[in-house]
Amino acid sequence: MSKVCKSGVAALAVIVSVVFGTSALLAQMPTSPYKKGAPFPEPDEELYGVAAKGKLYVIGGWGDGKARGVNYEYDPATDKWTKKQPMPRPAHHAALAAVNGKIYAFGGFVAPANTAIPLGAAWEPVADAYEFNPATDSWKPLAPLPGKRGSAIAAEVGGKIYVIGGATTMEGSNAPFFTAFGPARVLGTNDVYDPATNKWESRNPMSVPRNHAFSGVVNGKIYVIGGRTGQAFILSATNTDVVEAYDPASNMWSMPKERMPTARSGGASGTDGRRIYVAGGEVTTSELVGAFRAVEAYDPATNSWMTMPSMPMPRHGVAGAVINNRFHLVSGMIQSAGAMAFLDPTLSTHTAMHDIFELRFIPDPSATATKSAAPSQDR
Repeated sequence: MSKVCKSGVAALAVIVSVVFGTSALLAQMPTSPYKKGAPFPEPDEELYGVAAKGKLYVIGGWGDGKARGVNYEYDPATDKWTKKQPMPRPAHHAALAAVNGKIYAFGGFVAPANTAIPLGAAWEPVADAYEFNPATDSWKPLAPLPGKRGSAIAAEVGGKIYVIGGATTMEGSNAPFFTAFGPARVLGTNDVYDPATNKWESRNPMSVPRNHAFSGVVNGKIYVIGGRTGQAFILSATNTDVVEAYDPASNMWSMPKERMPTARSGGASGTDGRRIYVAGGEVTTSELVGAFRAVEAYDPATNSWMTMPSMPMPRHGVAGAVINNRFHLVSGMIQSAGAMAFLDPTLSTHTAMHDIFELRFIPDPSATATKSAAPSQDR
């Protein structure tokens, strides 16, 4: 056999082995990182998720602007939802966190009383704080927030809860609410609550005030990701891609981290202790109104982002939390609130879908790091 023929046979053998090897690898991989969980019993938007003792709690709800205040427990072992006691004072856009198996809810918005403004077009911030005990299915009031606010983030570090950002009324305003097209005060405040003492303390604020942000805790640091600036209503706000990290041990904020690839707000986030996953969200501009399917992961160790397989359906106001390396994404609205779907009462935009993203899924070659930079120094 000639050298040319031998070379051709060898090359063909390599190609065949690669094809069969790749086919065998693909055959071992799941077709999708998503599986379906039991649908959510009361589909809505502005739902928030939190994990406690291996179960998922979905709390809140828009309720057509009235604030629903529902509270459901999901057990991954049985794939079943159980309705629990609702929030003592229903609110939408409350901030949730869990400590020692108990769930804490802070602030939020309620519908103003005695106003001619259409329902849902004005939000009244509250300072309510509550503890929910799943063991007794009961709520109890706590020391109120130092200031009224909604759409903040809440994160637990060392047994304490940090409530950061949010939106409220303008300073000096006589009205207890703000409207979709009027001014609102966006906050960078950082208040820490100690469940052991039922007391609040003020900490250093973040540099970029915002609301409707994503967040997560990795290695004792709190990461605030994206969100809205300028206003709380998506009709008047601007999405940001800024990422900041807060170290409770030093009470210091970092320099800005690598920007999130897709600036957005009003979605879900969760962490497996290594990466922070952000999903969904919404955008409203003069040219575009929509909800996001995108799922992206931030790795604090490398200060880089990875694009993950998108959600099957776009959603904002979706509840999310990570349990046992699975990112649960529950309900939400399949359009932006900026679409003003309420103008057509026959249009249904809320989904009961419960997608479970397997975080151990081997990503396809397109799921590559989209941005990378050297870690920033803390200031």
